[in-house]
Parts: sequence; structure tokens; C-alpha cells
Amino acid sequence: MPDLQQRKVVLVTGATGFVGANVARRLVAEGHDVHLLLRKKTNQFPWRISEISEQVKLDFYTPSQAKDIDRVFSEVKPQWVFHLAAHGAYSWQQDKEQILESNYILTSRLLDAAVEHGCESFVNTGTSSEYGEKDHAPKEDEALNPVSYYAATKAGATTLCRYVGGAHKINMPTLRLYSCYGPYEQPNRLMTNLVACGFEGQWPTLVDENCAHDFIYVEDAVDAYLLAAKRRLTQSCDPGAIYNVGTGTQTKLKEVVRIAAPLLNIKAKPSFGSMPNRAWDAEVWVCDHAKITDELGWRPKHSFEDGLRKMVDWYRQSPHLHSMYKEELQLTLL
Repeated sequence: MPDLQQRKVVLVTGATGFVGANVARRLVAEGHDVHLLLRKKTNQFPWRISEISEQVKLDFYTPSQAKDIDRVFSEVKPQWVFHLAAHGAYSWQQDKEQILESNYILTSRLLDAAVEHGCESFVNTGTSSEYGEKDHAPKEDEALNPVSYYAATKAGATTLCRYVGGAHKINMPTLRLYSCYGPYEQPNRLMTNLVACGFEGQWPTLVDENCAHDFIYVEDAVDAYLLAAKRRLTQSCDPGAIYNVGTGTQTKLKEVVRIAAPLLNIKAKPSFGSMPNRAWDAEVWVCDHAKITDELGWRPKHSFEDGLRKMVDWYRQSPHLHSMYKEELQLTLL
């Protein structure tokens, strides 16, 4: 529990989502005054945060009402903002208007309000997809090559945050997340399907065994958010700095299976290629996190196996969620 000087008024967007819910939970655990900004008439009732519902305050906005964001900032007066709201990261999210609204227009309105109301820190969420497909671990200043509307709008938001932070000398870093996994992850994703199927002694449908990702356990990603918010600007510091958040180790699908089999006690043989590769599947996808390590002292604490073991334990202790995850086992979307 922080003392009164350390306690912050915090506004979190995207807290009904996977990483956002984990950020909100950490902030509550640390004793901050936590407000969650949600779309009115959202069809995503916050099941991920139901256990902390009495410890947070909900604030609502309507995308078509430009003044809603300024009203919320005027009422809440947040010192920190964690912006995790996004749309288009999953293959079934194809509404281009909503992708643009969530990823770019909302970001612009939040930034305007943060400047107007004197916010101390605004931590934006980027994505490794901004880089596009690479044959190496890209550094933060490498040219971007987004290959989807989602990635392009996220790249635009990152650029906007960098400009506004620099122009107004406000701490506005962007965290480019690699493949987060862990408790409360979205059903239909590889790791959730892997665990849910594993509890039934089976494997989910799988793409090519050489498909690779840099899997970052969500607790480590949350650490990065907190460190980014606490960053103190100096004359030599870039207010809109961009940081890659990943382990620096890529794990191929065949390694995922090798590690998961004993943890989940799966005796069956996996069927690689039982699901066709998607456009974003690649044999090289790995993070260079030297910058965030050098500047913020962040480094991942969990290996892939450590994180998967924690995720399995969480799933075992959450039987009330099993039916929801099992309903979606026919779709394995990474």
C-alpha cells in the first residue's frame, strides 16, 4: 500500500480487456485510486474485473460525443493514464470504423484531455505488429511496416503520443507489447485454448510447428507499465519514448508443445498443421528489449515455462471460468 504521497489517481482504458484488467488489478493491489474508462453500452461486461468492482470507479464515454473524454478528465483529474483500449487485434475484429475510433481517434482525444488537465504520465499501448514481419529483433527506431489496418492505426497513435509528449514535455511513453499471455487472456487464443484443451488431455488445433512468438507473461508486462508511469523526465529524456516489451527469446510452437505436455499431463500427440497458418504467422518474431532495460531497469522475470505454469495454476483455481473457455475450443486464434 503506497503512502499518501505515492498514491495516484489513475484512469485506465481497456480494463475490460486482458492486459488492461491485469493493470487495473495491480493498481488496486498497490492502493491507488483507480478509475476505469468504458464505452457506454459496451457489450463486454467486465467479467475480468468483477472481483475488484467495489474497489474501482467506472466512468463512461460515448465515441460520438467528443466532449465526454474532457468531462471525465475534469471530474476524475487523473495523474496517471494507462491507455490500453484497442480494437482489431483479433481476427474477428474487422470493423474499420471502430478500429480507427478506438486506436487513433480515442487516443487523440485522451491526449488532448491529458494536456489540458495537467496529467503527469500517459502510458500508451503499442504493438510489435507496428514493425511488420522482420527477420531479426527490431529496435524501437527501426522503420515501421505495418501489414494490417490495426497495426497501421496503432503506429499512428504511437507517433501522435511521441509528438504530443515532446511538444508539451509530458511523460507519454509507448510500450510495444509482444505476445502477452496469462490469467484472464481472451478465449480463442493459443494459450487459453492450450490450457483448456490440456485439462481435457488433448491439444487444440495447431499451425506449423515452426511458427514463433516472443511470449511475455502478463505480470512482467504490468511491471513495465508501472515503471513507465513512474519515469522522471530529464533534459536528455525523450518524453514520448517507445519501448519494446518482450523477453528477447522467441519460442517456436513445437517448443510450446514440448513444455506444455508435462505441465498439463497431455499424453496425446500434437497435430501440427491441423490449422492453416494465418497471414501474421512467422518463423521469426522476437523482441529487442535493451532500451527499456537500460533506461527503466525493466527485465522479464518469467521464462515461458514459468509463466505457463502460473497460468495453469490460475486456470485450475478458476473453475467458474472453465465453461466459458471450453465453449470456444473449436477456434484457436493467436
